Amino acid sequence: METTRIFDMGYKEVVNLSDGARLGYVGDVEIDVKCGKVIALVIPGRLKFFGILGREEDKIIPWDCIEKIGEDIILVRFQYKAHGKRHYRRQQG
Repeated sequence: METTRIFDMGYKEVVNLSDGARLGYVGDVEIDVKCGKVIALVIPGRLKFFGILGREEDKIIPWDCIEKIGEDIILVRFQYKAHGKRHYRRQQG
């Protein structure tokens, strides 16, 4: 069985298989502390005008949207759901 540490995920770029978009690097993870399970990856929003105008909202990608975790990259498949925070869901089909 192959394993990955949460710390090491920050060095992996996340790419959406649905449209080929490069989303950025994992900045954090959401964990269900009751069962010790990772439930989502958090990708920090991109800086607006070198950070002077703040940053975009974080992207929160549920664990079940992950297709493959490679040595350098994490492949996900999702569709954007446009409400409040950028939450994503698994793409159907």
